[in-house]
Parts: sequence; C-alpha cells; structure tokens
Amino acid sequence: MNLNWMAWTVPTATFFIVIFCLLVAMTVWEIRRPGGAPRVGLLRFETTRGDRLFISLLGSAYIHILWLALFPALSLWWAFAFSFLYALAVFRWV
Repeated sequence: MNLNWMAWTVPTATFFIVIFCLLVAMTVWEIRRPGGAPRVGLLRFETTRGDRLFISLLGSAYIHILWLALFPALSLWWAFAFSFLYALAVFRWV
C-alpha cells in the first residue's frame, strides 16, 4: 500500500501509535477489571473510563494547539507535560 501522500513523519506515526496503545490498554483494563462504573465528578455528569480518556485526549489537543499559538518558540515537551498532568486530573476528578 502506498501511503506517501500522507507525509508520515516520526512524530505523526508516534502520535497514532500512542493513541492505538492507549486504546489497547483501556481494552485490557476493562477485560481485567470489568465494570468501570460511571461516576459523577467535577463536571457533574456521569463519565466512564472511555469518556475520561476521550476528554483527556480532546483537552490535550487543545493544550497543544494553544501552546503552538502562544509559545511557538518553546519546546512542545512542555505542552506534553501539561497535557499529562491534565489527563491525570481528568482521570482523578472528572
């Protein structure tokens, strides 16, 4: 299959591999400890593990976009660090 039109770079491939690994990890977690019961957190609506993963990924995308807009000269590793802390907070309190 010819995928040259997609301009696969190492960061792009890494991004999709990490998303795939997160989905596999969540699947294994659900198989090993089924029933991640919905809970009501800070946002005041029921969320499951998958919902919290989605909220984490969506928020992390916005963090990175804002980082690129506000601090284009700084390393994206800082945005990654903030995204990781954001994801931990979402899984803990949302």
